[in-house]
Amino acid sequence: MTQLEAAADLSAVKERTTREIEGLREQLLSISRTIHANPELSWEEYKAAALVADTMREAGFDVELGAYGVETAVEAVYGDGDLTVIICAEYDALPGVGHACGHNVICAAGVGAALGLAKVADDAGLRVVLLGTPAEEHGGGKVSLLEAGAFEQADFSMMVHGMTATPEMTGDSHSARGMSSTAVDRFEVTYTGLTAHAAAVPELGINASNAAVLALNAFAMLRQHLPKETNLNAFISHGGEATNIIPDRTVVQVELRAYDLEVWREMKKKVLRCFEAGAIATGCTWEWAPTEHPYAPVLSDEVLAGLWDVNFAARGRTIDTEVRLGGGSTDMGNVSQVVPAIHPLVTFRGADAPPHNPAFTAIAVSPAADEALMDGAVSMAATVLDVALTPELRADFKARKAARPAGATQAEFSS
Repeated sequence: MTQLEAAADLSAVKERTTREIEGLREQLLSISRTIHANPELSWEEYKAAALVADTMREAGFDVELGAYGVETAVEAVYGDGDLTVIICAEYDALPGVGHACGHNVICAAGVGAALGLAKVADDAGLRVVLLGTPAEEHGGGKVSLLEAGAFEQADFSMMVHGMTATPEMTGDSHSARGMSSTAVDRFEVTYTGLTAHAAAVPELGINASNAAVLALNAFAMLRQHLPKETNLNAFISHGGEATNIIPDRTVVQVELRAYDLEVWREMKKKVLRCFEAGAIATGCTWEWAPTEHPYAPVLSDEVLAGLWDVNFAARGRTIDTEVRLGGGSTDMGNVSQVVPAIHPLVTFRGADAPPHNPAFTAIAVSPAADEALMDGAVSMAATVLDVALTPELRADFKARKAARPAGATQAEFSS
């Protein structure tokens, strides 16, 4: 086959896949709206996971609900080609504000891409895996799935994430190369002191709350001496029982973010010294423990990102190649560190509400979000087909997988 014939064949398969996905529009929008109307927190996404599992099963996929020992994870597989793509679908919500990060759109777009690809999987030599990944907002469902071996099969992986417009954008959508995220580490510090009557014999007590207050003041002072592109936050989640009892137990929740892994790890050492100082000053004992999986920064695959930008532009999007967008964190970062992957952003055009805000919750089921959902599903499918039906790209991704040592995707990531 000549290059011209190969290009024509790729174009025809893409067009067929696009028609398939467009034909599923009402079903995909229904999935998005159903998940949006029934927000479920991390690790509790039972309705969303069941909806995804049922949808994929009805489409002929081999489906496992509770995949890899994760109760609200879904693995749906179609095709027996020798090139495996994992499309990730998130569906957890936020406390209080529901789907204020648009995971309903993420999920439905992933389902749409997988269903469209299933129609051409045999022709493209594909094995299509839709992986329902819980607990992105808090917990790290993809990390649990990585550790259990879910991504060992992947030649590459992808997902899309909705967003609203930002003032600095010159186009209406960001380049996939412009997606960046921070590493994040979440842990808790527990101080243990000694109770005593706060008025009668305070001298006999050891105040665990004072230890936390002193530590958080040191924590605040540390900010001035950290690189600018870092972020650290903390709050006291348990500080005492009553005003007339010296508190003997205080717990502090801590979150540390940075784009650079070495900066992130060094920052943690300094932060832990702040908490140690609180213990020393008050005479408390202290300990710290992780509360969630750490997240790594997103490492966008240059090949996949370039293909995505072309396919997204073909949907009528104007791609901004200059502005980088980041600040948040995602467990897709951990996937991207061990498997070629992208996490592009699909803009809800004309909307400007900040994420994790009730106004964003409303926008996540707006016509703009519906448009982003469809554009994301079609662009993901087209990007997969570019790899599958371009011999040199297919060979590249297969070679990269072959060079990956067994168990490499299960490596633990930590701060």
